[in-house]
Amino acid sequence: MAGTRAEQRAATRRALLVEGRRRFAVDGYHDVVLAEVAQAVGVTKGAAYHHFESKAGLFRAVVAEVQREVGERVAEAAERHEDLWEQLRAGCRAFLAAGRDPVVRRVVLMDAPAVLGWDEWRAMDEDSSARHLTEALDALVAARVIADQPVEPLARLLSGAMNEAALWLARSADPGAPDKAEQALDRLLSGLRAPNG
Repeated sequence: MAGTRAEQRAATRRALLVEGRRRFAVDGYHDVVLAEVAQAVGVTKGAAYHHFESKAGLFRAVVAEVQREVGERVAEAAERHEDLWEQLRAGCRAFLAAGRDPVVRRVVLMDAPAVLGWDEWRAMDEDSSARHLTEALDALVAARVIADQPVEPLARLLSGAMNEAALWLARSADPGAPDKAEQALDRLLSGLRAPNG
């Protein structure tokens, strides 16, 4: 019986996450009502509060899930390549492409920084995808593909540039914007290469 209750709790939590994600992506944080999310999945408002404590708690869980998925996309894109340099390029391109996903755009890029605050949003980004960038840059420095330098400031500069590009892409109506961003990214990255890298 305990297994069944645990399974029911997990299913309820998952249903709230799925519905919350859908509503946050479509309506935006400020227009979502937690009681309506609960009603849509057939549970009480109390059950929703039990799992997430507040609308902000549900939103935080949705942001964490979406950011984790973006990190996984970035890692998967990089892992398709043997060459360290191509791994970096593919991972950066995957990050920019993720910003065109409507859920990522609305939840992670537009609402999360305002709702959660910059520091919490950055910490969550660090946990989900920025660490992949740091690991890739560490490997490239060790392999002498890019010049020996402190990786942390480089990772932060590159991450900031890519976050800004993703925000720009999220808001751009220009159908050529993704190609322009990728071309700019390639030029930026090529400037990092060591002369013999």
